Amino acid sequence: MNYLWTLTKNRRKPVAEINVVPYIDVMLVLLVIFMITAPLISAGVKVDLPQASAEPLPSKDTPPLIASIDASGNYYLSVGLSDDQALEAHQLIDLVKAQKKQNPKVEVVVKGDKNVPYGKVVKLMVLLQTEAEIDSVGLMTEDE
Repeated sequence: MNYLWTLTKNRRKPVAEINVVPYIDVMLVLLVIFMITAPLISAGVKVDLPQASAEPLPSKDTPPLIASIDASGNYYLSVGLSDDQALEAHQLIDLVKAQKKQNPKVEVVVKGDKNVPYGKVVKLMVLLQTEAEIDSVGLMTEDE
């Protein structure tokens, strides 16, 4: 009887703790995944913002296309110094595509009125990048 009592006394009680090591491993893997993918996911339009002391662009053989938007939200497209009449968005895209067929390295600059809401300027830039497949779209500014 003494022998049975020692057997029951030396038994270990079940541990009621959760092993957190696998959870830490999973969290570290997720952290690494998010750290790698976060820079790849960028919302918005890539814009090279002009600085206050920016130099004017060097003159080239072909002038850039100037896509303008006035205070009332009308679109215009000018090549060099010739302004056109007010255009719909699809007409503007068609004209830019035609210019791009003639010159694949055509540059487009957006000239927006200061009273135009920011969203409309961004919408024009997105149209030029996605619909007209223009790689780089610049913003036109005036000297102070």
